[in-house]
Amino acid sequence: SATKSSSHYTCPTKANMSTKAKLHIANSKAEVAPLLHAQVISCVQKCSDESKFVIALSGGSLPAFLSANALIQSFADAGVNPQWNKWYVFLADERCVKNDHPDSNYCSIQQHMLTAELPIPADQVFPIDDALLDDTTPGTCTTENIAKDYEDKLKSVLGDNGKFDCILCGFGPDGHTCSLFPDHDLLKVTDKMVASITDSPKPPPERVTLTFPVLNAAKTVIFCGAGGSKALILDAVFAEASLIDDGSYDVVMADPAPYPCGMVQMECGDLCWVVDKDAVTGVEVLEKS
Repeated sequence: SATKSSSHYTCPTKANMSTKAKLHIANSKAEVAPLLHAQVISCVQKCSDESKFVIALSGGSLPAFLSANALIQSFADAGVNPQWNKWYVFLADERCVKNDHPDSNYCSIQQHMLTAELPIPADQVFPIDDALLDDTTPGTCTTENIAKDYEDKLKSVLGDNGKFDCILCGFGPDGHTCSLFPDHDLLKVTDKMVASITDSPKPPPERVTLTFPVLNAAKTVIFCGAGGSKALILDAVFAEASLIDDGSYDVVMADPAPYPCGMVQMECGDLCWVVDKDAVTGVEVLEKS
C-alpha cells in the first residue's frame, strides 16, 4: 500500500485526511531499543545538513530505551555519524521537582542517556529552571512561571515558529502522553508551546508539558512503549493497519481519537510507533491485516 512521503518541505492540506503512521513491533521488550534507535538515526540523517538537531524526550519508561552506550553502538552499527555537538535536548514534559529528585524526568534521562559517554554540550541540554520552585512570592504561580521560562528556552533555540526535528513520547495505560491527560483542559491549549498543569491525575500533580501544536508541527513524533498494559490503548487508537514488506505496518489513526496519545495530527511530519509484541496483543486491526 502507498506510504506517505517523508519530506517535510512541502505540506499538502490535511483537511479531511486521516492521520497515518508507521508501526514497528519488536519481538520482545529487549528488542524495542534497537528499533527505537533506528528511528532516531533516521531523524538524524534527515537533518545531516542542518546546523542543529533538536529533540524532545519524555520520561517514564522511555529513558531506559536510550542508554548512552547502546545508542552510541546503534549509530556505529548503522555507519551514521550522530554529530552529538549539534544535538539540543529538551524535555517533552517535566514534573515540577528539583532536577536531582527521583521523580524528575531530567534526572532519569541524565542517568540513562546523558552520561559522560555521550558528548552533547551541557549548554545544549535544557532541564527546567528548578530555582523557580523556591519562589515564595504571594500570588505567584510557580508552575506557570516554570512553563513560561521553558517556552522562552524553546524559542531561543527554535524561534517562534520552529519545529522539533524529533519528539520521543511515551504513553500510559490511561492513554496520556507527555503530561496531556484524558479529558483535561490542556488538550485544548493552542496558544502556548509549553503549558503548566497543577492537577495531574498522576502524581506529582504539578508539571509542565509540550502542547499539541508543538507535537503536531514536529518533523517526526515517535511513540514508544512496551508491555500488555498498553494493548487496550493501541486497540482503540489504531483504526486500520496493513502489513508491508519489511514487517512493519502502515496504520491509520482512529478519528476522533479516544485518547491523548492518539490525538497528534501531524501537519506534514512523520508519525511513528515503536512497541513490543505484548503491547499489541489482541489489537484487532493487526489480527485482521
